[in-house]
Amino acid sequence: MAKKKIELEYPLSNVSGPILWNAISTSIGLQTWMANKVTDQERVFTFEWSEDEIRQAEMTHKRNNSHVRFHWLDDDDPQSYFELGMDYNELTGDYTLTVTDTVEEDEAEEITDLWNIEVESLLRLYSMNG
Repeated sequence: MAKKKIELEYPLSNVSGPILWNAISTSIGLQTWMANKVTDQERVFTFEWSEDEIRQAEMTHKRNNSHVRFHWLDDDDPQSYFELGMDYNELTGDYTLTVTDTVEEDEAEEITDLWNIEVESLLRLYSMNG
């Protein structure tokens, strides 16, 4: 089945760059909003949502204070990835979280909804700290 790239943008107010970078690029940060448990060994991250839902992804690219790219190890498509990026707007002083994901075309809406839920957790976390 054909893959489709989705790009989602989430404006974040009152978030510091170092905190956002930690949230998207470290296992501890990802665990605060993306999965119940996240561990990493070398460049392989294990995401655990429940006992029955565990996936591993390799961090294939990392540009400090910019973006990280992961490839799910159970995905046979070597071109498939998800990427978490942060962009700073000098005019407003705010960051935007950008999520790029390659998904099966018939799953695009479901995956978009899933990212919206995950990022909502991140936004709640920041609103409590903001």
